[in-house]
Amino acid sequence: MATVLIPLAEGFEEVEAVSLIDVLRRGGVEVRTAHLNPSEGNNLVLGANGITLQANTSIENIVGDEFDMIVLPGGWGGTHALADNQIVQRLLKEFKEKNKTIGAICAAPYALDKAGVLGNDFTCYPSVEEQIASKGYRDDKQVVIDGNIMTSRGPATALCFALAILKHLVGEESFKRVKEGMLISFCDINS
Repeated sequence: MATVLIPLAEGFEEVEAVSLIDVLRRGGVEVRTAHLNPSEGNNLVLGANGITLQANTSIENIVGDEFDMIVLPGGWGGTHALADNQIVQRLLKEFKEKNKTIGAICAAPYALDKAGVLGNDFTCYPSVEEQIASKGYRDDKQVVIDGNIMTSRGPATALCFALAILKHLVGEESFKRVKEGMLISFCDINS
């Protein structure tokens, strides 16, 4: 079974995180969430729009070798925390070195860029590309796949991004089953 890590930092974009968790679990992927707030003594993380999610564990407990992929949800507050967190940045570099899949949506490609793992072609929330040093921004796709780096634009593309990840990790059969079961007909996934 494929395993995915989704780090959650205060200010994360709720639609993106929940869409990723839901679609991937429907497709048979094990998803674990990790919060960045170990000093608070609980696993609750407040999103950008006032919705709280309960993470499975702290980022301090994460061992990268247990996962096939790491995916970062966006939201500027969460993205800046992910970009500034030494453990997340180390994990991103480890995943890149081991040729594991890395994903980011909305503002979160900024955190990939800070770690030096962003692909040559990427997409993100419009205007975030101005904060990113790489010049391969694409605004013509919902999801951009550059080798093992997958990026997407924002909340409206979260389901499409999750489906693209599902297809990449577990194949066409699960991808089609979940896509049809959720009545998703609006995704432009060409991978």
